[in-house]
Amino acid sequence: MSKKEKNRLFDETGRRLLKELRPLRYRILLAAVICLLLIGCAVAGPTLLGNLINRLYGWKDNPDLIRSMIPELLILFGVYALEGLLSYGKWYLLQITVSRYFCAGMRIRISDKLRRLPISYMDKTPAGDIIERMMEDVGNMADSIFDIVSILLSGFLQIIVIAITLLLTDWRLAIPVILLAPLSVLLSTRMATLGQERWDRHYSLSGELTSLAEEAFTNYPATKAFNREDVLQKKYEELSARHQNNGCLANFLSSIVQPVIACVDSLAYIVVSVVGGWLILNRGVAIGTVVTVILFARHLSDPLERVAYGLGFVQQIKSAAKRVFDLLDLPEEQDAEGVAEAPVRGKVEFRHVDFSYDPTRPLIRDLNTVIRPGQKIAIVGPTGAGKTTIVNLLMRFYDIRSGQILIDGRDVSEMSRAEVRRLFAMVLQDTWLFRGTVAENVAYGSPEATRQDIIEACDHAYCDHFIRRLPQGYDTTISEDSTAVSAGQKQLLTIARALLADRPLLILDEATSNVDTRTELLIQKAMDHLMGGRTCFVIAHRLSTIVDADLILVIRDGQIVEQGTHESLLEKKGFYYELFRSQYMI
Repeated sequence: MSKKEKNRLFDETGRRLLKELRPLRYRILLAAVICLLLIGCAVAGPTLLGNLINRLYGWKDNPDLIRSMIPELLILFGVYALEGLLSYGKWYLLQITVSRYFCAGMRIRISDKLRRLPISYMDKTPAGDIIERMMEDVGNMADSIFDIVSILLSGFLQIIVIAITLLLTDWRLAIPVILLAPLSVLLSTRMATLGQERWDRHYSLSGELTSLAEEAFTNYPATKAFNREDVLQKKYEELSARHQNNGCLANFLSSIVQPVIACVDSLAYIVVSVVGGWLILNRGVAIGTVVTVILFARHLSDPLERVAYGLGFVQQIKSAAKRVFDLLDLPEEQDAEGVAEAPVRGKVEFRHVDFSYDPTRPLIRDLNTVIRPGQKIAIVGPTGAGKTTIVNLLMRFYDIRSGQILIDGRDVSEMSRAEVRRLFAMVLQDTWLFRGTVAENVAYGSPEATRQDIIEACDHAYCDHFIRRLPQGYDTTISEDSTAVSAGQKQLLTIARALLADRPLLILDEATSNVDTRTELLIQKAMDHLMGGRTCFVIAHRLSTIVDADLILVIRDGQIVEQGTHESLLEKKGFYYELFRSQYMI
């Protein structure tokens, strides 16, 4: 991408950012009114002070002068007090109200967007990067709104008003100040843009750093088990150092603008002081006039410095905003609006189904099979054969490339994803529990369930006995990392969850791995109860668990190479026979 194209892209990002502020236009309009009042105070204060100084110049000839100036002094005090109150009011309105509303609204939109994105995006995007965009990038955008809005509403307008007032006060003193102002703006604009690429890289590294931290803490036991702490620490230190160096350079390029502006302002003070002194001595200009110009020059430097400071933040916020907008602009899943016809019997049919995650690497090819209602179907095959992919297609986590998947004769592509998923209950090899009570975890898929329904489901899943031994029973707080329940007990809870959901179709990943023999028997009994009367798809890793399946589908390289019962497949002495023999050495 050329430099010209990058600048155009950033301009579009800036316009998009302003568009996002449209819902807050009334608050911003109120802030604009406050800014105008602040400009009035900025003009009135130096003018009143200059007039007072001119009057004080001859105070020896008028002993009552000080007393007569008291009302004007009170007015001057009132002007500066009002300026302080208005400044606080603008800060509160923009920094607190606007930023919080903007920040909360943007995060809600991202959360809603993630809900409508395809699972493929979540599969290929690190969770840490998504969290970084949702939290840190949005937070940086909201924190900078105050500076940007202040620039748009008051910065340039205040510069224009003060410049006009300077010319009306004394054009000879105003010209040096006004001529140096464009130099300040030019330098600040040029230097602020230098940090854009660094800010882009900085936020990208922030996402990588968050992803690495999330991965490290999620897999902490594995890291400890393989003594990889030092390797992980070194990797984190290297990435953190790159992040720090980029951030330091980006901050340097953004913050150096203010010292440059201060240097130009100091030059303006010197010029005004020299020219003013000469005019006082040779042209009879009043000292108060020179003081007024100097004060106005100081007031002119304030908006110039804010503009320079804000321009640095504009580049920073654009880098964060671009990452957020890239997420919000991702294509969403296209979904049908159809619903399943009740009651669902559970007949499932695959007709010439083709699918691949990568178009250049075919996976499922011309898959054809029919599963009758109530059958227990086992899906077996080597790693990478496509077993889990079939489940992903059934649940419409991914859509097929060609062919049809039908439930009770109806194409699932004509039904909404939510409706398809309401037909299935799932028990996976990797259990998942969220932080909440035992009852809330069991009722995860059935929020309308009563406490009695939950207890009955747990009783049928053989987990009621250990739940009652927990400190608060069904109200005990647990999570995925909880040590209050064992791995096998967590699996029994997920079976109870599936029982309570009471769906006509069931998907079981091997659920008895890594548990003791007694718990395995309980899980197997619970699963037998769960499978009763349902069409079941069982992904089998240990073939001994599916010997009683009504139909076994043997998958190899994405194709069904064999199908039949356990006995019939062994008699064929084909690929299934070799798989079974390799496990049990028969």
